Amino acid sequence: MSDSLLGQVALSYSPMIDRQRTVSATRLTVFPLQPGAELDAAGLLEEVAGVWPEGGGQVSLNVVSENLLTGLLQAQPTPNVMIEIPAFMAGDEAHTQAIQDLHARGSTLLIKGRPLRELPREVLPCFRYSIVDLADDRRVGETAPAAGFTRSIGYVQSGVNTLVDMEASFARGAVAVLGWPMDDAIAHSSVSKEKDPKAATPDLQVMVELIHRVDQQEPIEKLEDTLRRDPTLAFKLMRYINSPAFGLSVEISSFRHAIMMLGYSRLKRWLALLLATGSKDANLKPVMFAAVRRGMLMEELVRNLGDEEMRNELFICGVFSLLDRMFKQPFSDLLSTIPVPERVYQALADESGPYAPYCTLVRAVEGNALDAIREACDGLFTDPAEINRGLLRALAKAAQLDA
Repeated sequence: MSDSLLGQVALSYSPMIDRQRTVSATRLTVFPLQPGAELDAAGLLEEVAGVWPEGGGQVSLNVVSENLLTGLLQAQPTPNVMIEIPAFMAGDEAHTQAIQDLHARGSTLLIKGRPLRELPREVLPCFRYSIVDLADDRRVGETAPAAGFTRSIGYVQSGVNTLVDMEASFARGAVAVLGWPMDDAIAHSSVSKEKDPKAATPDLQVMVELIHRVDQQEPIEKLEDTLRRDPTLAFKLMRYINSPAFGLSVEISSFRHAIMMLGYSRLKRWLALLLATGSKDANLKPVMFAAVRRGMLMEELVRNLGDEEMRNELFICGVFSLLDRMFKQPFSDLLSTIPVPERVYQALADESGPYAPYCTLVRAVEGNALDAIREACDGLFTDPAEINRGLLRALAKAAQLDA
């Protein structure tokens, strides 16, 4: 995607969650900043391939531009790139041949929205999934799947706000839900922890103690003694550090080796990541997914502006930005037990300071509202192209971490 195109669009993303609470695909939404602008479909696919290469994870392109989407119909996406086609375009005979050709080339197509008229017969077999908003779903309340077009193919449910709605969607036959009822999932997890405290995170006390010791730059022997109390934590730490996202040229074989190679400052950021992704609750998987991507996005936004200290702080700020809801404690209390830099504390506990606008932006790009993204960009005084580059780099790194 050329810099020119990156400056003409706004990007946002959301997860597609399957029955196992796994992120089965990422939905990338592309908004034109100027309605009717001519946008480059080949450039979009080139940039998408840099994040989701052929054979890698799946991405669903939700393009809010008719001319760009028309260009995509003439292109040849890799098999892991799904294309969402609005019902009004699917029902337009002017696009019938292009849809058939794209399907014949092996692309996965999704129909989005309710058709206002019967679709051409030859178009129906081209769609593998439909996207059905909960508010428009006429099957709500059914106890068993009903016959009909939207039952003849798999469907993805959007507009789900509670775990009850999500469970009902899966019971009706949904293959996935779009987005995630994050606050409801966190509340449900908190109730589960009250009933069964053993279902909580890996030993939180060990993790917080280790962060304190790293923050104080204590001798390696003391850090190793602390880590031995939680072998699961040690394993996950080694897995993260040796992931492609970390970019090391040698394999880290021990905690001592990690400190020698990384230093205390870089190690602390990965301990922060472990703290935010340590829950065993399946309903919190997508929340942890969001925390990782927030941290990486906030870091990438200042890759060309800030120094290493600022990048590390913004990474921790993003990763920690959901801890208050995950642990059901206000940040003012939570951060009294976990050492964080002052600028991170200001952003999370007081919603102030130089990092607060970055928090606003990461929340905006998780949504589906162009106005919110525009406002967040204005708050950072940053060019949209630079924000889009940072978002795509962050999604690519996060995909490597998931590998």
